[in-house]
Amino acid sequence: MTQTRRQFLKTTALASAALGVAASLPAFAQSVDIDDLLVPGPLGDKVLGDENAPVTVVEYASMTCGHCANFHKNTWKPLKEQYVDTGKVRFIFREFPLDPVSAAAFMLARCAPAEKYFEIVDTMFENQRAWAFTDNPYNSLLDFSKQIGFTQESFEECLTNQGLLDAVNAVRDRAANEFGVNSTPTFFINGARHPGAMSIDQMGALIDAEL
Repeated sequence: MTQTRRQFLKTTALASAALGVAASLPAFAQSVDIDDLLVPGPLGDKVLGDENAPVTVVEYASMTCGHCANFHKNTWKPLKEQYVDTGKVRFIFREFPLDPVSAAAFMLARCAPAEKYFEIVDTMFENQRAWAFTDNPYNSLLDFSKQIGFTQESFEECLTNQGLLDAVNAVRDRAANEFGVNSTPTFFINGARHPGAMSIDQMGALIDAEL
């Protein structure tokens, strides 16, 4: 267990190596090239909705971000019901970990069965305080992971996967360097950048303007 804990801390320390990149970014335009934005990362995109929907929304989020959790608790459900499920919006969710614990949480979501990704992300946001803000992130994440189907062995295997960590970081780094993402949540609505959590009325108005 001691060695595994050390490996975990080493892994999550690696996750924080490039976290300073966004702080020194130059100012970016409020819109980006939609074709560039829609190029998937090394792990592929997590997508909901009709691929031919007239509006594409890309969210960059951190699993330990309180604003992201509030968005997913308060805005996501009506957004999905009113726009994603009705074929108006194609929704893409991307990893932008702001700290090592968030990176580890994203790794667990990616290690779970693919069809459970969004369910696990929702569960993590709903229970964020139980695992994200504790004195012992290893045990907190381990305990939480067991509630979503992991064993200690599969938990440790996931969080010591350097290739997976590198891929999660690559999504974040590209967002920061190419698209000007420097906070979470940040949304792109048909390529237009909108940082900060929004209510369903705010987001709906932006989407409706694109329909």
